[in-house]
Amino acid sequence: MDTNKKDFKQFEERAKVTFSDRELLQTAFTHRSYINESKIGGEHNERLEFLGDAVLEIVVTDYLFREYPDSPEGELTAYRSALVNATTLANAAEKLNMNTCLLLSKGESKDTGRARATILANAFEAVTGAIYLDQGYDAAAAFIKDNILSQVEAVVKSGAWKDAKSAYQEVAQAQFGTTPRYELVSAEGPDHDKHFIVALFVGEKEVARGEGKSKQEAEQSAAESALQAS
Repeated sequence: MDTNKKDFKQFEERAKVTFSDRELLQTAFTHRSYINESKIGGEHNERLEFLGDAVLEIVVTDYLFREYPDSPEGELTAYRSALVNATTLANAAEKLNMNTCLLLSKGESKDTGRARATILANAFEAVTGAIYLDQGYDAAAAFIKDNILSQVEAVVKSGAWKDAKSAYQEVAQAQFGTTPRYELVSAEGPDHDKHFIVALFVGEKEVARGEGKSKQEAEQSAAESALQAS
Protein backbone atom coordinates (compact mmCIF):
# COMPACT_ATOMS: atom_id res chain seq x y z
CA MET A 1 0.00 0.00 0.00
CA ASP A 2 1.21 3.52 -0.83
CA THR A 3 2.57 5.20 2.34
CA ASN A 4 0.35 8.27 2.08
CA LYS A 5 -2.77 6.15 1.46
CA LYS A 6 -1.92 4.20 4.59
CA ASP A 7 -1.41 7.46 6.52
CA PHE A 8 -4.72 8.84 5.22
CA LYS A 9 -6.53 5.72 6.43
CA GLN A 10 -4.96 6.00 9.87
CA PHE A 11 -5.88 9.68 9.97
CA GLU A 12 -9.52 8.85 9.22
CA GLU A 13 -9.51 6.44 12.16
CA ARG A 14 -8.03 9.07 14.47
CA ALA A 15 -10.41 11.76 13.19
CA LYS A 16 -13.43 9.42 13.39
CA VAL A 17 -14.50 10.14 9.81
CA THR A 18 -14.59 8.04 6.65
CA PHE A 19 -14.40 9.93 3.38
CA SER A 20 -16.57 9.04 0.40
CA ASP A 21 -14.25 11.07 -1.83
CA ARG A 22 -10.70 10.04 -0.92
CA GLU A 23 -9.23 12.47 -3.46
CA LEU A 24 -10.79 15.31 -1.49
CA LEU A 25 -8.89 14.19 1.60
CA GLN A 26 -5.65 13.97 -0.38
CA THR A 27 -6.18 17.50 -1.70
CA ALA A 28 -6.62 18.74 1.87
CA PHE A 29 -3.10 17.52 2.68
CA THR A 30 -1.49 18.75 -0.54
CA HIS A 31 0.68 21.84 -0.13
CA ARG A 32 1.20 24.21 -3.06
CA SER A 33 4.94 23.41 -3.03
CA TYR A 34 4.24 19.72 -3.76
CA ILE A 35 2.20 20.56 -6.87
CA ASN A 36 4.86 22.98 -8.11
CA GLU A 37 7.72 20.54 -7.57
CA SER A 38 6.10 17.32 -8.76
CA LYS A 39 4.53 18.94 -11.84
CA ILE A 40 1.82 16.28 -11.77
CA GLY A 41 -1.00 18.79 -11.83
CA GLY A 42 -3.95 18.57 -9.52
CA GLU A 43 -5.15 20.91 -6.83
CA HIS A 44 -3.45 22.12 -3.66
CA ASN A 45 -5.29 22.75 -0.40
CA GLU A 46 -5.65 26.53 -0.35
CA ARG A 47 -9.28 26.65 -1.51
CA LEU A 48 -10.23 24.02 1.07
CA GLU A 49 -8.32 26.02 3.67
CA PHE A 50 -10.41 29.09 2.79
CA LEU A 51 -13.63 27.09 3.22
CA GLY A 52 -12.49 25.37 6.41
CA ASP A 53 -11.58 28.68 8.00
CA ALA A 54 -15.16 29.87 7.54
CA VAL A 55 -16.63 26.61 8.87
CA LEU A 56 -14.38 26.78 11.95
CA GLU A 57 -15.45 30.36 12.57
CA ILE A 58 -19.19 29.67 12.50
CA VAL A 59 -19.00 26.44 14.53
CA VAL A 60 -16.82 27.99 17.25
CA THR A 61 -18.86 31.21 17.29
CA ASP A 62 -22.14 29.33 17.60
CA TYR A 63 -20.79 27.20 20.43
CA LEU A 64 -19.42 30.15 22.39
CA PHE A 65 -22.61 32.16 21.90
CA ARG A 66 -24.71 29.35 23.37
CA GLU A 67 -22.35 28.20 26.13
CA TYR A 68 -21.39 31.63 27.48
CA PRO A 69 -24.66 33.64 27.50
CA ASP A 70 -23.35 36.12 30.06
CA SER A 71 -20.09 36.94 28.25
CA PRO A 72 -19.95 40.24 26.31
CA GLU A 73 -19.11 40.35 22.61
CA GLY A 74 -15.51 41.44 23.18
CA GLU A 75 -14.82 38.54 25.51
CA LEU A 76 -16.40 36.02 23.12
CA THR A 77 -14.25 37.38 20.32
CA ALA A 78 -11.13 36.91 22.45
CA TYR A 79 -12.16 33.32 23.31
CA ARG A 80 -12.67 32.57 19.62
CA SER A 81 -9.35 34.10 18.62
CA ALA A 82 -7.53 31.91 21.15
CA LEU A 83 -9.30 28.81 19.81
CA VAL A 84 -8.78 29.33 16.07
CA ASN A 85 -5.31 30.89 16.00
CA ALA A 86 -2.46 29.17 14.20
CA THR A 87 -0.88 27.82 17.40
CA THR A 88 -4.06 26.09 18.60
CA LEU A 89 -4.81 24.64 15.16
CA ALA A 90 -1.23 23.41 14.70
CA ASN A 91 -1.31 21.72 18.12
CA ALA A 92 -4.59 20.01 17.22
CA ALA A 93 -3.08 18.88 13.90
CA GLU A 94 -0.05 17.43 15.70
CA LYS A 95 -2.27 15.46 18.10
CA LEU A 96 -3.99 13.96 15.06
CA ASN A 97 -0.54 13.15 13.62
CA MET A 98 -1.38 15.09 10.46
CA ASN A 99 2.34 15.61 9.84
CA THR A 100 2.60 12.11 8.37
CA CYS A 101 -0.09 12.88 5.80
CA LEU A 102 1.30 16.13 4.41
CA LEU A 103 2.32 16.19 0.76
CA LEU A 104 5.17 18.72 0.60
CA SER A 105 8.09 19.62 -1.63
CA LYS A 106 11.49 18.35 -0.54
CA GLY A 107 12.40 21.81 0.68
CA GLU A 108 9.20 22.35 2.69
CA SER A 109 9.45 18.87 4.19
CA LYS A 110 12.71 19.91 5.88
CA ASP A 111 11.16 22.92 7.60
CA THR A 112 10.44 22.72 11.29
CA GLY A 113 9.31 25.09 14.01
CA ARG A 114 6.99 27.93 13.11
CA ALA A 115 7.09 27.29 9.35
CA ARG A 116 5.83 23.73 9.84
CA ALA A 117 3.31 24.89 12.44
CA THR A 118 1.79 27.28 9.89
CA ILE A 119 1.53 24.48 7.31
CA LEU A 120 -0.13 22.23 9.89
CA ALA A 121 -2.62 24.93 10.92
CA ASN A 122 -3.51 25.51 7.28
CA ALA A 123 -3.90 21.76 6.72
CA PHE A 124 -6.25 21.52 9.72
CA GLU A 125 -8.45 24.19 8.14
CA ALA A 126 -8.29 22.43 4.77
CA VAL A 127 -9.29 19.08 6.31
CA THR A 128 -12.19 20.83 8.05
CA GLY A 129 -13.32 22.17 4.68
CA ALA A 130 -12.94 18.73 3.12
CA ILE A 131 -15.05 17.08 5.84
CA TYR A 132 -17.72 19.75 5.34
CA LEU A 133 -17.87 19.07 1.60
CA ASP A 134 -17.75 15.29 1.90
CA GLN A 135 -19.83 14.67 5.03
CA GLY A 136 -21.76 17.87 5.68
CA TYR A 137 -21.97 20.47 8.44
CA ASP A 138 -22.72 18.09 11.32
CA ALA A 139 -19.65 15.95 10.62
CA ALA A 140 -17.44 19.03 10.35
CA ALA A 141 -18.89 20.38 13.60
CA ALA A 142 -18.21 17.05 15.35
CA PHE A 143 -14.59 17.14 14.14
CA ILE A 144 -14.19 20.69 15.44
CA LYS A 145 -15.87 19.81 18.74
CA ASP A 146 -13.52 16.86 19.33
CA ASN A 147 -10.32 18.70 18.43
CA ILE A 148 -10.90 22.40 19.17
CA LEU A 149 -13.96 22.95 21.37
CA SER A 150 -12.65 20.37 23.81
CA GLN A 151 -10.08 23.05 24.76
CA VAL A 152 -12.56 25.83 25.54
CA GLU A 153 -12.68 25.33 29.30
CA ALA A 154 -8.88 25.21 29.61
CA VAL A 155 -8.49 28.34 27.46
CA VAL A 156 -11.03 30.30 29.50
CA LYS A 157 -9.67 29.21 32.89
CA SER A 158 -6.02 29.77 31.99
CA GLY A 159 -6.63 33.26 30.67
CA ALA A 160 -4.98 32.32 27.35
CA TRP A 161 -7.68 34.35 25.61
CA LYS A 162 -6.55 37.64 27.08
CA ASP A 163 -5.04 40.23 24.78
CA ALA A 164 -1.28 39.64 24.84
CA LYS A 165 -0.52 43.10 23.42
CA SER A 166 -2.34 44.83 26.27
CA ALA A 167 -0.69 42.57 28.83
CA TYR A 168 2.81 43.22 27.50
CA GLN A 169 2.19 46.96 27.26
CA GLU A 170 1.57 46.95 31.01
CA VAL A 171 4.80 44.99 31.56
CA ALA A 172 6.86 47.30 29.34
CA GLN A 173 5.50 50.44 30.97
CA ALA A 174 6.15 49.05 34.45
CA GLN A 175 9.66 47.76 33.70
CA PHE A 176 10.95 50.27 31.16
CA GLY A 177 8.61 53.26 31.40
CA THR A 178 7.80 53.11 27.71
CA THR A 179 5.21 51.73 25.28
CA PRO A 180 6.32 48.88 22.99
CA ARG A 181 6.08 49.33 19.23
CA TYR A 182 5.62 46.83 16.42
CA GLU A 183 7.31 46.88 13.04
CA LEU A 184 6.36 44.75 10.04
CA VAL A 185 9.36 42.67 8.93
CA SER A 186 7.77 40.88 5.98
CA ALA A 187 4.46 39.95 4.36
CA GLU A 188 4.70 37.11 1.89
CA GLY A 189 2.32 34.90 -0.07
CA PRO A 190 -0.81 35.43 -2.16
CA ASP A 191 -3.51 37.81 -0.93
CA HIS A 192 -5.70 35.00 0.41
CA ASP A 193 -2.82 33.31 2.23
CA LYS A 194 -0.44 35.98 3.50
CA HIS A 195 2.23 35.19 6.08
CA PHE A 196 3.31 38.10 8.27
CA ILE A 197 6.38 38.51 10.48
CA VAL A 198 6.42 41.36 13.01
CA ALA A 199 9.18 42.55 15.34
CA LEU A 200 8.41 44.01 18.78
CA PHE A 201 10.67 46.79 20.06
CA VAL A 202 11.08 48.41 23.45
CA GLY A 203 12.96 51.59 22.72
CA GLU A 204 15.56 50.63 20.13
CA LYS A 205 15.88 47.04 21.33
CA GLU A 206 14.12 44.22 19.50
CA VAL A 207 12.53 42.06 22.20
CA ALA A 208 10.68 39.42 20.19
CA ARG A 209 9.25 38.42 16.83
CA GLY A 210 5.91 36.90 15.93
CA GLU A 211 4.29 35.30 12.90
CA GLY A 212 0.71 34.97 11.76
CA LYS A 213 -1.82 34.99 8.95
CA SER A 214 -2.54 38.68 9.60
CA LYS A 215 -0.51 41.60 10.90
CA GLN A 216 -2.65 41.63 14.05
CA GLU A 217 -2.07 37.92 14.68
CA ALA A 218 1.68 38.35 14.19
CA GLU A 219 1.69 41.23 16.69
CA GLN A 220 -0.16 39.10 19.23
CA SER A 221 2.35 36.29 18.66
CA ALA A 222 5.26 38.69 19.24
CA ALA A 223 3.64 39.98 22.43
CA GLU A 224 3.11 36.41 23.67
CA SER A 225 6.80 35.64 23.07
CA ALA A 226 7.82 38.83 24.88
CA LEU A 227 5.62 37.94 27.86
CA GLN A 228 7.21 34.51 28.09
CA ALA A 229 10.69 36.10 28.06
CA SER A 230 9.90 38.86 30.57
